[in-house]
Amino acid sequence: MSRGPVLFDLEAEATPRPSVSDAPPVPDVGMVAPQGQAMQIAARLAARKPSKLVRLFWWLLSTLIGALVSIAAWNFVMGLMASYPILGMAMTVLIGAVLLVLALLCLRELAAFSRLARLDGLHHDVGQALSQDDLKAARSVTDRLVALYKGREDTRWGRDRLAELRGDQMDAQALLGLAEAELLGPLDIAASREVEAAARQVATVTALVPLALADVAAALTSNLRMIRRVAEIYGGRSGFFGSWRLTRVVLSHLVATGAVAVGDDMLEPILGGTVLAKLSRRFGEGLVNGALTARVGVAAMEVCRPMPFSDGRKPKIRGIIKRALSGLFSRGT
Repeated sequence: MSRGPVLFDLEAEATPRPSVSDAPPVPDVGMVAPQGQAMQIAARLAARKPSKLVRLFWWLLSTLIGALVSIAAWNFVMGLMASYPILGMAMTVLIGAVLLVLALLCLRELAAFSRLARLDGLHHDVGQALSQDDLKAARSVTDRLVALYKGREDTRWGRDRLAELRGDQMDAQALLGLAEAELLGPLDIAASREVEAAARQVATVTALVPLALADVAAALTSNLRMIRRVAEIYGGRSGFFGSWRLTRVVLSHLVATGAVAVGDDMLEPILGGTVLAKLSRRFGEGLVNGALTARVGVAAMEVCRPMPFSDGRKPKIRGIIKRALSGLFSRGT
């Protein structure tokens, strides 16, 4: 049986149909770098300050353990003195030597904290001198910078140039700009090279070492070593506890500035093309971890530097990533 023509009224549809071009892109789950995400989460957790209750708990626990150890050592030595006087005297001398070395270590840690505080104080005073355009304060800060790097051979030429030209500077910004260029210019280059080396090492280990957690260990050790080396370059050599505190300050700065996230949108314009479409999953993770290490390094430079970066002197994260990872990219593709 034949049927007549069917008429479809297209204008009857009140709501327009969605377009395929308007649909959001499907995330490539297989190409997401889990180690990069782990580094981001670790940075945020490390930057988070512990609560007062947690700090009180650890203080009480450490005090209790110290008291128990001291009482046990005292009873042990007194028992030896009563039974074996010579052996008791030897143990007394040994414990005294351990306490002496511990006191020296504490003094070294305090000196490390003092050096870091000195850098932080200079950083703050330079900012104040610039904001108030105070030439007298700028000269005082410049003298402190010269005293900080006095005796270092890598700054001798810069100190001589600064002493020669500082009399011609008539305002605070010009004087501090001269001090930054002559004193901190070579140090900035050395610190940037340390950051590039650490980023390259993290990227290489992540890309080439198939062992589980090897990339995580490499990223942790490389970042800690890099932060400590950057601090040493700027004159803030730190001890064990000072290094951990400095690392926490760097990560806090990294989170506060929003520079902890990195992905294909950062690597694509630097290395060219769609990175995650060209690379293997492992190599892509290496590049992301290397880029995160570069960002941590730049944050460390900002924290450890005795002067804030002036306009145009702050190292570009893209430039550091390109110099550190472009060779690795060209060899891996």
